[in-house]
Amino acid sequence: AGAAAPISFNEALQYFQTADLSECRKKVQATVRRQGLAALLHFLFGPPRLQPQLQGERELALAMAQCGLDDNERVHMRILQTIYKKLTRSRLGCPRYGAHWEELGFQGVDPGTDLRGTGMLGLMQLLYFVMDARTLPLALKIFKLAQHETQNFPFCLMSVNITRLVIQALREECLSRECNRRQQVIAVLNDLYAAAFLQLYHLWKWQHKTIADSSFVLKELEFSTKKKPKQLLKSLEAYVNRSPVAGGLQHPALPSASVGGSRASEEIAFTGICDPQVELEGEARLI
Repeated sequence: AGAAAPISFNEALQYFQTADLSECRKKVQATVRRQGLAALLHFLFGPPRLQPQLQGERELALAMAQCGLDDNERVHMRILQTIYKKLTRSRLGCPRYGAHWEELGFQGVDPGTDLRGTGMLGLMQLLYFVMDARTLPLALKIFKLAQHETQNFPFCLMSVNITRLVIQALREECLSRECNRRQQVIAVLNDLYAAAFLQLYHLWKWQHKTIADSSFVLKELEFSTKKKPKQLLKSLEAYVNRSPVAGGLQHPALPSASVGGSRASEEIAFTGICDPQVELEGEARLI
């Protein structure tokens, strides 16, 4: 697997578009079920519904989130190797299991154990982040910050948590308006993921956050992805389109959440984002 050629996001996506995901699709609950007054209020005042022609793409994204990492699937292994090579800037591959994954910010020697709740969508979004020329510099900056002496955090685990937030926003129909406007779903999810990571970088770097602040930061990101996705996406667009001579990360107009609370003491749980019947355990929380 280490000798395999890097895989592009589009090639990987084409694989999932043609793969047999029937078992994964059975587990998909496309939208959050609401009852009684909550259902009425959502119908009257909630966001628009996703247009019918886009529902298949939404289901594909959620099916990928139910698809586990499979050692026997060559494309899965190529995705994993490509992420490793891009982040480490190494031309050499790495073993399937080992402490090198912990150095990238997974919790243990097997990245697959961190993917419950996001499945292969978690790796696909990270693949997009490091393979898109517009976002790779940002990904490398965040990865460098994650290794800071005092501001360090587990990069890949944080990535998985951001994907969970994106999935939650999709299922709660917070992204339907933007998806309808662009006539895309997966591209919107990827951009929102990158935009949320940009906001995390902004908060973490300039407000001198540490791992003790992770729950507070994730609550900020949750608020932004659900309540201000359009503003979040605009901040990413402004960042990637900025003049190269600007140098360094400026202070873009990022959404500022007013979620209240006492920073790290408010723990954010991700139970039920993909499958309400499955209670996520340790991997569901950053700390």
